[in-house]
Amino acid sequence: MSWGTELWDQYDNLEKHTQWGIEFLDKYTKFVKERAEIEYSYAKQLRNLSKKYQPKKNSKEEEDQKYTSCKSFLTTLQELNDYAGQHEVISENLTGHIIAELTRYMQEMKQERKSYFHEGRKAQQHIETSWKQLEASKRKFERDCKEADRAQQYFEKLDADINVTKADVEKARQQSNLRHQMAADSKSDYSSTLQKFNQEQHEHYFTHIPNIFQKIQDMEERRIKKLAELMKKFAEVDRQVIPIIGKCLDGITAAADSVDVKRDTQLVVEAFKSGFEPPGDIEFEDFSQPMQRTVSESSLSNSKGEGRSETKGKPKGKLWPFIKKNKLMSLLTSPHQPPPPPPSSASPSAVPNGPQSPKQQKEPLSHRFNEFMTSKPKIHCFRSLKRGLSLKLGSGPEDFSNLPPEQRRKKLQQKIDELNKEIQKEVDQREALTKMKDVYIKNPQMGDPNSVDPRLSELSQNIERLRQECQKFEGWLAEVEGRLPTKNDMNRRQSGVYDGQSTQSTQNTPAVSNCAQDRESPDGSYTEEQSQESQVKVTAPEFDDDFDDEEPLPIIGTCTALYTFEGHNEGTISVTEGEVLNVIEEDKGDGWTRVRRSEDEEGYVPTSYLDVCLETNAKES
Repeated sequence: MSWGTELWDQYDNLEKHTQWGIEFLDKYTKFVKERAEIEYSYAKQLRNLSKKYQPKKNSKEEEDQKYTSCKSFLTTLQELNDYAGQHEVISENLTGHIIAELTRYMQEMKQERKSYFHEGRKAQQHIETSWKQLEASKRKFERDCKEADRAQQYFEKLDADINVTKADVEKARQQSNLRHQMAADSKSDYSSTLQKFNQEQHEHYFTHIPNIFQKIQDMEERRIKKLAELMKKFAEVDRQVIPIIGKCLDGITAAADSVDVKRDTQLVVEAFKSGFEPPGDIEFEDFSQPMQRTVSESSLSNSKGEGRSETKGKPKGKLWPFIKKNKLMSLLTSPHQPPPPPPSSASPSAVPNGPQSPKQQKEPLSHRFNEFMTSKPKIHCFRSLKRGLSLKLGSGPEDFSNLPPEQRRKKLQQKIDELNKEIQKEVDQREALTKMKDVYIKNPQMGDPNSVDPRLSELSQNIERLRQECQKFEGWLAEVEGRLPTKNDMNRRQSGVYDGQSTQSTQNTPAVSNCAQDRESPDGSYTEEQSQESQVKVTAPEFDDDFDDEEPLPIIGTCTALYTFEGHNEGTISVTEGEVLNVIEEDKGDGWTRVRRSEDEEGYVPTSYLDVCLETNAKES
């Protein structure tokens, strides 16, 4: 089926149809462009998402990568980044292979269509010109025939009139003959023109126009075929990256399958294991026989005399697993700055270390246990105080003695490994410089051998220093590994029972410092001290009174809050205007008074914020 024969008279409609074909091609080009932009934007968003959730360097997130679930998530982010890269490939292929080709082909098609319709327009103009020439020849022939008829009639009229002279008749005859000759010439010209037009018209409708329309038809078919090919290529662009996208998804699936639940739980144990044993049982104290009760080292409450004798004898039982992690630091959180003038904002001041007031008498066990659970723990020696301060300030000791034994061992091993790597690095540099020096000695023209000596000396000093430091940490590690507590030792330390108060009072054993015995602390810190430190005798028992006293401070008066105080800092307590509280420690000159709201809520408040009323015996003391 040919447009030249079937659509020979549809020149205008074909022109409109081919114009619509170009516009449709342009429409599809815009569609592919928008698809490419969407793919590029999607890839960019995926990359930003992957980058957003990547673990930051030198942060806790980077430390968490030891867990298999975190490693799996990191692999997922990496695979997602590769997945985004494939969408970028789709965008690039759509832009480079389809859009560029569509744009180029559309320009070529516009030029081709323009040339074909220009050729058809010329053929149409030519046939119209021939038609006009035919019409002109026809009109001339018709006009000459009419003029010849009129000349013949005029001649016949004069010839029949007897009154007309022969000269006029002869003149009319000649005019008639001339008109007939002109009519005959016009007829001949019209005949030739008509024959020529018919031939040109035949060529126009059966040769020229069909050829032109056939070219337009071929152009339109090529456009449709090209569009189909590009649609296939549009799908192939996606199909080409499907295997790689499948690999990315397989990688994510494999990462999910690699999650090891048991391994992660074991890592939690390795990360937080302290190495301590659980505390032993608390011994029963028979209060029905107050004069003959058996005292346990794990007792929660002791009398004044018993507390003194236990301090000088065996160590007290540990109940730190029941105490909050920040109990040790609560003693160090008394104010570090002068109190604010009322009623401006408060800021902490220095730690009040004045002597405590006399203890109260023994209270019921349940009440004492509640106080034990909520009161601030006492530091047993200045070494523990120093360690707590170092923790508070964020600078741990060099031997990691602030950590539990298991964590301390890991930190020491990690430090030793780092030092060994540094030593190996320095040794490699020294060997390289030694070889360079040998080359300089053999070939003096290459350099001065003596120029290497300063650097070699510096490296040797660094290696020696690093080795000494490594030996120091290895000694600490050996000490930790040799002194990790066993279950029997912990049971003896935590649940040992004294033979009795009378036996303890009759023994004249020197008092031993509790510093070495109290290596464990409520916040999980642990200090391995040299064995000889545990044999140091206590020369100042008054410090034990300050730090070992586990009795709650007695109430020495009452106070009324004059202003509202927001206790945001550790060691302080918030009060409201008009609130009445109990005073348990008066101002020692630092501008702070220690008050108690209830059995488990106490802290420091600026003295200028309070109206204090002390009891008479407290004032006298």
